[in-house]
Amino acid sequence: MFSSDDPLQHLHTIRDFIRWGASRMNEAGLHFGHGTVNAIDEAAALVLHSLHLPPDLDGEFLQATLTPLEKRVVLNLLDRRVRERKPAAYLMNKAWFMGLPFYVDERVLIPRSPLAELIDRQFSPWLTDPDAVRHILDLCTGSGCIGIACAYAFAEAWVELADISVGALEVARRNVREHALDERVSVLRSDLFSALRGRRYDLIVSNPPYVSLGELHQLPPEYQHEPVLGLAGGEQGLDLVLAILRQAGEHLTENGILVVEVGNSQYALSDAFPDVPFVWLDFERGGDGVFLLTAGQLQLCQDQFG
Repeated sequence: MFSSDDPLQHLHTIRDFIRWGASRMNEAGLHFGHGTVNAIDEAAALVLHSLHLPPDLDGEFLQATLTPLEKRVVLNLLDRRVRERKPAAYLMNKAWFMGLPFYVDERVLIPRSPLAELIDRQFSPWLTDPDAVRHILDLCTGSGCIGIACAYAFAEAWVELADISVGALEVARRNVREHALDERVSVLRSDLFSALRGRRYDLIVSNPPYVSLGELHQLPPEYQHEPVLGLAGGEQGLDLVLAILRQAGEHLTENGILVVEVGNSQYALSDAFPDVPFVWLDFERGGDGVFLLTAGQLQLCQDQFG
């Protein structure tokens, strides 16, 4: 445990445990960035999860007193967060994306993409008729959260989730089942577009590995629990991004669009292709490093990527 002084003697309510857990996290210098941004939110998520309570619990219940067994269950999870430096989402096997719950474990990255905001507004104004969107590809899908969220946003669309990782695809299939979307969402193994020959999509959305080699070695311990395959994007973070740019044009419909998250590699990409008309998207709820290109723009710029 955290100390020889048994905290169970002094902690009684839900509020007590959230405050105490947040203090221990700050004391240990933990990093937050996998769904929460501070110790209080992280502690609250773990405490409420331990008690089988919803994350939006009414504040009046924070004064509820825990039973002795509940106290020990809560303390155990808070202890693991500090001792193992494992992100809360992996400890709970749950993360939220676009307000939807997803199963996650260490075979996939923890959902935290700003793409949720774009999906929520159906990629307006770039997709002018959401009902006309019939085929969507979530490339490098990981947990499947992006593609599954797209299936909710575009009720008439068939969605494909593609990834090279067998483990990630197992997680994605579980999430498809848990969201009861088996009839509209398929999961397949593909090294980028290798297994998708001849297929075209109205929307290709991707959150590929884009962490540069230098960044990868400087990440906080929490990130060491995530699969390197989902993070490492080569020396400049652009290896997978460039491969997508070279091939995506062959897989878009005439009015299709490509949307890719590249994070901090945005600047290296812009410097490498100053003549490519990347549309760098803005987010009201925070986030950056996401570009959009139309099928026509990809065709015009194809020689630059080759």
